[in-house]
Amino acid sequence: MLKTFASIIFVLSVAVTSLAHAANKSDGSHIQPDNYYPRVKIETSMGDIVVELDRRRAPITVNNFLRYVDKRSYEDTIFHRIVPGFVVQGGGYTTDFEGKSNFPAIFNESGNGLTNDLHTIAMARQNDPHTANRQFFFNVNDNESLNPGRDWGYAVFGLIVEGEDVVDAMSEVETEYSLVLNANNVPIEPIVIKKVTVLPPL
Repeated sequence: MLKTFASIIFVLSVAVTSLAHAANKSDGSHIQPDNYYPRVKIETSMGDIVVELDRRRAPITVNNFLRYVDKRSYEDTIFHRIVPGFVVQGGGYTTDFEGKSNFPAIFNESGNGLTNDLHTIAMARQNDPHTANRQFFFNVNDNESLNPGRDWGYAVFGLIVEGEDVVDAMSEVETEYSLVLNANNVPIEPIVIKKVTVLPPL
């Protein structure tokens, strides 16, 4: 009888510990956990953008993005790559072109059925398909070349619902080659992400 009681106590303590661990998660899944379509507001030096994320189709990617938002890690970063008629990319560098720290890279969810259409948001990555961490980009065209086919594509995880004109204006700013980044397409006048916040559920 005592042995059975001790076993029950043990099972209950494991369950409570597991629940406590789940409650303390900081991987982004704790942010509006019952909301499949959380919205974030990105306040920039050129205006505000509201994006609706698709956690149902891209749960890993959305949770990863929300984790950076929750840590206020996108604040005072820039859009460092502007390619007219293609993409507006940012979230990885400070205004001094210093790289921000990353969480571990995530699995590429490019096969989720979402495509790189005009005004969608997707994850940037290196040549290896599973190297996305914090940088993201807005598509400013229907970029079929970024969708999965014979090779891995780029994971789309949301859509702009307000501020499309802001992103379109970003795509037209003057750019130059940057010695610091050793890259083309860097805006001459920095476009700064001032703040990113999760909006209340609709």
